[in-house]
Amino acid sequence: MNAPDDPGRTGDFGLGGSADPRSTDSALTVAVAFLMNLLIAIAKTIAAAVTRSASLTAEAAHSWADAGNEIFLIVANRRAARPPDPAHPLGHGREAYVWSLFAAVGLFVAGGAFSITHGVGELRDPTPAEDFLVGYVVLAVSFVLEAVSFLQSLRQARADARLMQRDVIEHVLATSDPTLRAVFAEDAAALIGLVLAGAGLAAHQVTGSAVPDAIGSILVGVLLVVVAVVLINRNRRFLVGEEADPRVRAAVLRSLLAMPEIDRVTYLRLEVVGPRMISIVGDVDLAGDDAESRIAVRLRALEAKISRSPAVAGAVFSLSAPDEPAL
Repeated sequence: MNAPDDPGRTGDFGLGGSADPRSTDSALTVAVAFLMNLLIAIAKTIAAAVTRSASLTAEAAHSWADAGNEIFLIVANRRAARPPDPAHPLGHGREAYVWSLFAAVGLFVAGGAFSITHGVGELRDPTPAEDFLVGYVVLAVSFVLEAVSFLQSLRQARADARLMQRDVIEHVLATSDPTLRAVFAEDAAALIGLVLAGAGLAAHQVTGSAVPDAIGSILVGVLLVVVAVVLINRNRRFLVGEEADPRVRAAVLRSLLAMPEIDRVTYLRLEVVGPRMISIVGDVDLAGDDAESRIAVRLRALEAKISRSPAVAGAVFSLSAPDEPAL
């Protein structure tokens, strides 16, 4: 089957982008994010030690959490790309959601919970900040580096969203690619967090009080907790098994009906089993009027043909009953 330009063609069955979980775009997005977050984490840690700012400390924790999470996402891409074996006939695609779930939990604990706890501690026992210029410079440089990473994830998200005929945010929330969702969400949260940290640091300098700085740390933590909960929930839903998007279902149905072997489709169940990968179970009415033994051979040939698509982890078809309505 040919690779499609839109969800209506058959190569990726409406999954958008490369159907291969080893997609070079996802790998590049994660690699760029890891490099940027590592550089930013080092810079923020130094600045936090120099300025003693609560907001900068929270941002340093945030960046270290993000850098660590990228390692989980790299592992997710690699392990999900392993081929099927007798113990895993549908492949290892769901491992991507396991490791992405670990990354989201890491963001919740190392980023969100730490920032909130640190901010509350600063409210109880404020620490005056100093060397504000160092903090501003590091925040500005960090914003530029985070923007570079965010633009890479935005570029991939836009390309995939265009294929799926979605807007970018809708696609990021709905995509079966957890690494794209994680990097996009973490980079967006990082940019917002830098603005919050900068506002807290500036308010600290203007008022001479450490309270706004501590509140900035708490707000950064709340932001990270919200993002982490969204990511955890999306990975949970894919892990327990989720029906494919209605657009994908419509594209698969069109693809099946376009095949000369099929007259009708009366039942269709699609389950996401990995990044841009689905399993297909359906009932079809085959063209012609062959003997039962011949029909079985044709069904197996149809399953093999559809399973050759890199977007399909497995396909199982049965015959439709004569009185079953077509989809």
